[in-house]
Amino acid sequence: MATKRMNVLVYSGNGSTVESVRHCLYSLRRLLSPTYAVITVTGNAIIKEPWTASCALLVFPGGADLGYCRTLNGEGNRRISQYVERGGLYLGLCAGGYYGSKRCEFEVGKKAMEVVGNRELAFFPGTCRGCAFSGFVYHSEEGTRAVELRITKTALPKSTVPEVFLSYYNGGGVFVDAPKFTNQGVEVLASFTEDLDVAAGEGSASMVYCKVGDGAAVLTSTHPEYGQPEPFSNLDPTIDVPGYDKIVKALKEDDQQRTDFFKACLLKLGLQVSQAQTAIPSLSRLHLSSAETADASGLIEKLKDIITEQDGEQYIVDENDTFHLEKPSRWSLGSVADALPRMTDGASENPEEENEEDEEKLIDYDKIVKRLLVHDIDQPESKDTPYFNHHAYIANLKHYESQGRGGGRTFGKELLYGEVVTSTNTLLEKNTAILRRLPTGFTATATVQVAGRGRGTNVWVSPAGSLMFSTVVRHQMSINAQAPVVFLQYLAALAIVEGVRTYDHGYQRIPVRLKWPNDIFASDPADTSGKTFVKIGGILVNSHYSDSEYLCVVGVGLNTTNASPTTSLNALNPPIPFTLEKLLARVLTCFSTLYERFVRTGFDQYFEDLYYKHWLHTDQIVTLEAEGGIRARLKGITTDWGLLKAEELGWEDRPTGRMLTLQSDSNSFDFFKGLIKRKV
Repeated sequence: MATKRMNVLVYSGNGSTVESVRHCLYSLRRLLSPTYAVITVTGNAIIKEPWTASCALLVFPGGADLGYCRTLNGEGNRRISQYVERGGLYLGLCAGGYYGSKRCEFEVGKKAMEVVGNRELAFFPGTCRGCAFSGFVYHSEEGTRAVELRITKTALPKSTVPEVFLSYYNGGGVFVDAPKFTNQGVEVLASFTEDLDVAAGEGSASMVYCKVGDGAAVLTSTHPEYGQPEPFSNLDPTIDVPGYDKIVKALKEDDQQRTDFFKACLLKLGLQVSQAQTAIPSLSRLHLSSAETADASGLIEKLKDIITEQDGEQYIVDENDTFHLEKPSRWSLGSVADALPRMTDGASENPEEENEEDEEKLIDYDKIVKRLLVHDIDQPESKDTPYFNHHAYIANLKHYESQGRGGGRTFGKELLYGEVVTSTNTLLEKNTAILRRLPTGFTATATVQVAGRGRGTNVWVSPAGSLMFSTVVRHQMSINAQAPVVFLQYLAALAIVEGVRTYDHGYQRIPVRLKWPNDIFASDPADTSGKTFVKIGGILVNSHYSDSEYLCVVGVGLNTTNASPTTSLNALNPPIPFTLEKLLARVLTCFSTLYERFVRTGFDQYFEDLYYKHWLHTDQIVTLEAEGGIRARLKGITTDWGLLKAEELGWEDRPTGRMLTLQSDSNSFDFFKGLIKRKV
């Protein structure tokens, strides 16, 4: 089995700068979505998490490479080197370029600035020497230039690339004698056209491609990821540095050439690049509704003590987000149409211009006021939520509810929907004042997430067509001994698989399975043997303890109608294609039924049988890294705390009689390598 590499990891740990990380995320998401998930990764995760199997590209942005060394020298760099040598890809931008070279020489002879030394990665087998142009000042734009680069067109894939273009520069080096390393797999992608302030040896290489084992690295001294899409700017031209406004203007005018070159570099690495740049979407209005419309007003009543008023308008200011409450009953149909989703209040009198500008800029989504429309008279109409049919969802929820045998509360009766949101998990879990007032079963769903969250370093790409939702579960401490809260992730996984297979008649053989502890896999449609599995979904459970209960938010992402980044339910040949509204209703009714039983019985024999019916790991042999690399055969999970049970194997894989238990939050399971690693 081989897993599909779908994560692009941008290092955001010690040594990186916030601005460089943000520019990386912005440009890479525009060029690589929806095929890849572009997310940040810390040094701790690089050292301790099993990130390599799912990583398509590891990116080290601008900053200070000494910080990278302090964090990653030794084990971290060993893992990075091994990842690249075994087929991984590395992109080093400015400081990341210094860091990826065999030797770094920075501002030699300037005591307060000098950084000189060998580097462990050594993807470029020579020296990166800087600053290529004098004037660099840490945490300043004083040394910034718009430098002209000449492209080596023969080194890049057949694509539209210019002869020369302007690139943002601030402190980068030159790759000394780069043409001399051709026989070691080095290709010069671009060179400086201007005279440099340091000795460059042969050539003036500003960007190089390095073949490393089965993988490759691209190292740059400038910042091709610093985009300036017309007519907007992600650099502030008003910064008080002489001539800086002219630099920004020049970069903006040359932005298409920069984009074409950066695309060509990503193609050179073998990545799938979007033909058209993916727009960074603006956040939409949130819609609060209920299967029983009066309940929506009841929810607002429960929030009354945290609602504030300003200039006659109502707001909820919580830990992570601020919400502006609106009611459709106050408006005519015309005023509703005029109030289409907007990113910020009062920035422009033309909503279309405002949305267009916001889509092109670097955005801090947490600072944007979220507009919350309360539907206390009827469900949202299709013209208000064209990508989610509330009437179809409620009809299916009631249909499935009528088929159930439970008498408890059906999950999903109260619904928060947004066409574009940050993250359904974040909206609930990070706003604890609201969370403490929400009932069990309250669900948030969205069409697109722009800041999705996953377990550990994992993330789920959240394009349109993926079923994304988060559900609140208030789990009483008094029942935790009988029904431990840790099993919520298993219940959610079962609800997904059971929901898919009981969606309607003829769906019981849809090939979806469970991977411990909280992933959903499916048979790869491209493999007719049925032996290859790919991830199509994941689960994230966050909890707070308050007033003798666990306040849990169970987040789910499931590829349903979208083909990227792996495959989807609709690619598995269902009798009739799945719809998001009906599938959400089915999964939630399954979840509520399973949870109601679990509260009564705990994880009893019924749940064991159901879980093992769907999981992938029966008698799988794995290596336990934390136990000295011993081999063991997986035997199931414990029914008290949901620990993974493994039977130690000795000579010729014969059982030794020793049983081990592994906790999901303390171990990471690379299913495709059969390796269980201990988290520290």
